[in-house]
Amino acid sequence: MSQALHTPPSPPVRPAPAEDDLAALAARHGLTVSGARPTLPGYVRELWARRHFILAFSRAKLTAQYSQAKLGQLWQVATPLLNAAVYFFVFGLLLGARRGIPSDVYVPFLVTGVFVFTFTQSSVLAGVRAISGNLGLVRALHFPRAALPVSFALQQLQQLLFSMIVLVVVVMAFGSMPALSWLLVVPALLLQFVFNTGLALIFARLGSRTPDLAQLMPFVLRTWMYGSGVMFSIPVMLADKNVPAWLDDVLQWNPAAVYMDLVRFAMIDDYGSSYLPPHVWAFAAGWALLAGVIGFVYFWKAEETYGRG
Repeated sequence: MSQALHTPPSPPVRPAPAEDDLAALAARHGLTVSGARPTLPGYVRELWARRHFILAFSRAKLTAQYSQAKLGQLWQVATPLLNAAVYFFVFGLLLGARRGIPSDVYVPFLVTGVFVFTFTQSSVLAGVRAISGNLGLVRALHFPRAALPVSFALQQLQQLLFSMIVLVVVVMAFGSMPALSWLLVVPALLLQFVFNTGLALIFARLGSRTPDLAQLMPFVLRTWMYGSGVMFSIPVMLADKNVPAWLDDVLQWNPAAVYMDLVRFAMIDDYGSSYLPPHVWAFAAGWALLAGVIGFVYFWKAEETYGRG
């Protein structure tokens, strides 16, 4: 009884600190929210600081892509070349898609179209899986997530450069010799790379939340290819067709057709400016700027969500 009377009173319960107080305490000691999205300029600086990682990651992916095949890296060139051979047989010989294009021009025309469109197609497909296919890396390390789709687009650019060696051989075999106009390939492919990177960023965010998108995109891209003049000349094919003027403009000014036309114009002697839509360089730069800026901002806005849930 006396022991109970002499028990010291319990200390008063202090109220939990308010969230504002905790935020002020964290700010005073330089603490920030884990995984918080940085500002857009800060995000650009972080991405630039990881440029060596982006380049090394793209090279490693490119090397590992065909590491299990006996022909190894030769498949980087053989795959689009075999696709071009199939398209030549089906569209050039059986369906007459080379109508209006000289015989000595159609083969380099077709090979150029296949290689250039494959650059965009592969960048988009890789972008769809950039986050969802690398969740272990995303969850284990802290880095700007945009590094993944950018590195995949860079990987496809490196693969295209290997294919360009074959393209040069094909073009020269059909009578187009190196000229100053070939230098136009450089800005054309750089603009296409920016455009492809923007698309890869957009679809990386979409694919991170909707994995089934990876199954749908091959059908979408195949439809895009058939409407972009990979196997035929759009102006020649539409010349005797009663199609609305807006449809003609949409087909000729779609970005895939624009970049293909620029590379064809640069490398094929008999593919003159009459095949090009007006203001083609302005459209090429506009598509690159539009996709690049929108894609980067759209991806950045969801930076905090990647690898969660």
